[in-house]
Amino acid sequence: MSPRADKPASSRDLSRRYDRNFRADDAYRATLPDMQNKDASQIQGANVPIQHVGISGFRLPMLVAARDGKPLPLECTITGSVSLAADRKGINMSRIMRTFYEFKDRVLSHELLEEILLRYKKDLECSRARIMVEFRYPIMQKSLRSGLEGWQYYRAILEGTIDDLDRVRRYVHFDFVYSSACPCSAELTEHAREEREVYGIPHSQRSKARVVAEISPSKHLYIEDMQELCLGALHTETQVMVKREDEQAFAELNGAYSKFVEDAARLVYEQFDHDARVRDFVIACSHLESLHSHDAVSVINKGMPSGLSADFSQFRDLIC
Repeated sequence: MSPRADKPASSRDLSRRYDRNFRADDAYRATLPDMQNKDASQIQGANVPIQHVGISGFRLPMLVAARDGKPLPLECTITGSVSLAADRKGINMSRIMRTFYEFKDRVLSHELLEEILLRYKKDLECSRARIMVEFRYPIMQKSLRSGLEGWQYYRAILEGTIDDLDRVRRYVHFDFVYSSACPCSAELTEHAREEREVYGIPHSQRSKARVVAEISPSKHLYIEDMQELCLGALHTETQVMVKREDEQAFAELNGAYSKFVEDAARLVYEQFDHDARVRDFVIACSHLESLHSHDAVSVINKGMPSGLSADFSQFRDLIC
């Protein structure tokens, strides 16, 4: 006879021990309460649909697709969410992770995310789903003049979404760190040298461009491609390994490609707007000013109808 039938709950002597030998069989699992699947009368608050519900920040080592066809083993941080209809109290949160784990030995790509999104819709009985996988992607960088090499790491996110009609959209988020030499400061320094024979140093600062690019259907856009597009626009990427000749070269490079934050946004825009692999994009640039106690920022988008929005709020960790 079970403890429930033996005596009422109020009079039971509950055990304060962990039974390592206990195993839950199907019959026992059938008795466990299921709080997520209670009926609508148990919903707290407004009985309305929720756009995104899921889990954020679970980590997993994965092989990430590379342009040369040799996947890289990287630590990934994953956010998975699904829609929740009205009249449903909640979802099985662990199913978000368990479903993703079924694909953990596959190579991470947008094609894989599409498979997982379709499984989310089936396993969690939802109409929409979204996955974001973040990692730090290494690319070998050669020094400017000395011949040294070092690994540059790039924050990147692969994102996939699926809607009610199983339409999938694919995005790449990418951070590019560069130096921005101020054109105004450069001209004023030269003025002091020419007019008053006064030595001065123009100011520059470490800066960051963040690009969110939606990939065109049937196209591929790798992290290496994102890096090359940003480098082709801005030129003055921060360096990993340097000798004196590299530091001198970097000063010359900044002199050749000085830019305001407005210039930076437009230069990156130009590169991505001309690339047929990119359907839509939004770009945020932040210059961490060495002259001011505040930063200079700009946000620009492609401007497609109902496309990605040039909204400062979505880049608060970058621009604040």
